[in-house]
Amino acid sequence: MPYLGGEETVRELRRALSNPNVQSDPLRYRNTILKVIRTMSQGVDVSGLFSEMVKACATVDVVQKKLVYVFLCSYATLNPELSLLVINTLRKDCQDPNPMVRSLALRNMTNLRLPSLVEYVEQPLTAGLRDRAACVRRVAVLGWAKLHNLQPSSEIDAAVVNELYSLLRDPDPVVMVNCLRALEEILKEEGGVAINKPITHHLLNRLKECDIWGQCEVLRVLQRYRPQSEDELFDILSLLDSLLVSPHPPVMAATLSLFLSVSSSLPAISLAALERVSGPLLAACGSGSREMRFAAVCHIQLLLRSVPGLLGPHYKRFFCGYAEPAYIKERKMQVLVELVNDENVAMILDELKGYCTDVNTDTAQAAISAIGHIGRSYSDRCLQILTGLLGLKQDHITSAVVQTMRDLVWVCPQCSDTVCLALEGCEETLQDIQGRQALLWLLGVYGERISSAPYTLEVLIDGVRSEASLGIKMELLTATMRLFLCRPAETQDMLGRLLHYCIEEETDMCVRDQALLYYRLLHCGIEKTREVLQGRRSDPSLGVLIGRPAKPVSQWACCFNTLEPLSQGTVEAESASRESPEHMTYNPKPNADLSDTLSCSHIEEVHSGSDNAMRCSDSSTDVLASSIAAPLSLSLSPAVSPEDFEHLWLQRQALHTERGAEKIEEVDCAWIEECVRCPAVLHCSPQSLQAAMQLVNIQTLAFTPQHMLPWRVYLYTHTQRSHSMDAPNTTLILGELLCSGEANQKAGVKKGTAYSEAEAEGKEGQLVRKEMDATADRLRVSEDRQEEEEGIKVILNQQPKDDDALRQFLTILTTVLNTLSSEKD
Repeated sequence: MPYLGGEETVRELRRALSNPNVQSDPLRYRNTILKVIRTMSQGVDVSGLFSEMVKACATVDVVQKKLVYVFLCSYATLNPELSLLVINTLRKDCQDPNPMVRSLALRNMTNLRLPSLVEYVEQPLTAGLRDRAACVRRVAVLGWAKLHNLQPSSEIDAAVVNELYSLLRDPDPVVMVNCLRALEEILKEEGGVAINKPITHHLLNRLKECDIWGQCEVLRVLQRYRPQSEDELFDILSLLDSLLVSPHPPVMAATLSLFLSVSSSLPAISLAALERVSGPLLAACGSGSREMRFAAVCHIQLLLRSVPGLLGPHYKRFFCGYAEPAYIKERKMQVLVELVNDENVAMILDELKGYCTDVNTDTAQAAISAIGHIGRSYSDRCLQILTGLLGLKQDHITSAVVQTMRDLVWVCPQCSDTVCLALEGCEETLQDIQGRQALLWLLGVYGERISSAPYTLEVLIDGVRSEASLGIKMELLTATMRLFLCRPAETQDMLGRLLHYCIEEETDMCVRDQALLYYRLLHCGIEKTREVLQGRRSDPSLGVLIGRPAKPVSQWACCFNTLEPLSQGTVEAESASRESPEHMTYNPKPNADLSDTLSCSHIEEVHSGSDNAMRCSDSSTDVLASSIAAPLSLSLSPAVSPEDFEHLWLQRQALHTERGAEKIEEVDCAWIEECVRCPAVLHCSPQSLQAAMQLVNIQTLAFTPQHMLPWRVYLYTHTQRSHSMDAPNTTLILGELLCSGEANQKAGVKKGTAYSEAEAEGKEGQLVRKEMDATADRLRVSEDRQEEEEGIKVILNQQPKDDDALRQFLTILTTVLNTLSSEKD
């Protein structure tokens, strides 16, 4: 912005530039022009000196020319008519014997950015492409890209495009890279520069001659090329292998992106490349540049999606430094969550605990959230830390802990007892809206276990008139209604006062409509109200997961070495719901029709269209009629922790092994083993299996990763029979699904032995091999039959004993497995 005295300064500079005595002294003239440039950089409008500066460009002094050209390029758009006076001087300079002057003239001709001057610029640019000096050719190549950008609707002459293609073989590597950039810009609508086999091999062979950014540009363009044979593919990968460990992170990232692009059909090659770049990425995490560290950590998060344990031994490299900015600390904590295992969980939790008291509130809340994510697999240790943080009585820490506990019980309902005990008295510290909303949700859902729940809600109801947050009012309505259903005597009066205020006095229509909905719902009866308000207490799509399934590299390869990973974690954090968890939309991907096929209260007939679905075990078919006569419902409450499950399972398994079935009956415990023929279940993803089980209220606690043998799944549920008079009302069923894969292993050993014998016999072995190849299809069919015959072994343990409920549960479980198997087929 011009400062006071700007006009007077311009007049003084004009007098100096027009002074013959100054013009006759080259040094004084150059210093005066330098003052003009300095004044321009300070914000003074010196466009009135344009004509004087045009005269000053007619000089042999290269420094003076550079200063004048800076001025002319800045104010050419404001003086398009006077800019025509510069063209003659620039065209003359394009023929100067000094290559520096020629390149300077060409650069500034294209930097004037005036469409009216295009016709005067084309001829010098064409001549510049054939100039003997490399610096002139560099400028001329980029000049054609600037010319196209100035008039994108006009087409560049085909002869110029061919000339640019020929310059891809220029001996100067910078000219070659500039040609790639120019052709990418000029041919953008046609998909960019055409990359064929000769061009690809030429660029690869000259890759080491380019500088860092030239190598990145070449590698980026080569991602569009697809090798024509496997030999060519491996030749390219071998040539680029050394660049995977380049000390320059941009080159390493561009090389890995090219690796992932050309080897998309070879997952093993992609995984090997990921392992190879782990060292350079870790080195980039220790870079002195904050931007480089942040980009490296973000890209490491992408790698961990496909290779979760890749950097497990190096988890200490992601401990946060004291002076690091908050955005780097947050990303490092997200990586630490991914690297947690049984060996390092104690040290990582201890490190995160120290971050919880950081002076930066964002860092502290991110650390508490990270502890909550680890709590999905190590709930006891994390809950102990979170409970201790509540004792600090700091507003932002208490708020983050309550929100984390809310999210944790939504995912791991077995943690609810500990959370309910920890919530006593924390309402006095909470001040922010999100923390109070989380507390209200917990009081509404688990109010029967929290002794002070009615009194906490009563304080909030008494101050509802001064409450400014609409979210708090709506959450308070829902929490009070839920608490009324389980503790009516203590809540009836305060609920009436709250509904009266929200209906009669509240001005916001959302709060008023919600209060009217609840008021009319109460008129329909308590049972109807309970059906509407008392829904799930946990997420039907999540549970206690042991480990994280690896994702294919192809899912994220396209966004590697782009800006997308830098914003991805922020978007995910912002999109996470900070309101009531049940308000989150759930759209299960696998088996969308399971809710129609399966039911918790009764067993429907499996559709006849699926062959696998009709192949149920004999025991499940026999009890179908009895299950309809005495409906069975399944429940996940009370929750069973992984530690309790392990203790009960090993205890009952030992009892079954030592005493036998008769002794098991004496202790009122049932143990059965059945075989279900549904081999396709082995190929279902853990998320598909868990979502299907959750739909019928069966909780999976742990399972083996996909495609691994022996394959195991551990699960539990509670059964309730409403029409059985002589059987217990509720039983606990623990289960294991097992597939050892022994049939496939024996078949594979037998096949491998036959091949090895055939190879050892020479020519006779070749004949044997032909016969074996002719019967390969029959062998594969026999393996499939062996797999089907083996099936899934179902082991169930029930206490107290209820044979009818156990067999009905087996029918439900078989239906789920058969439905999954049919969907997979």
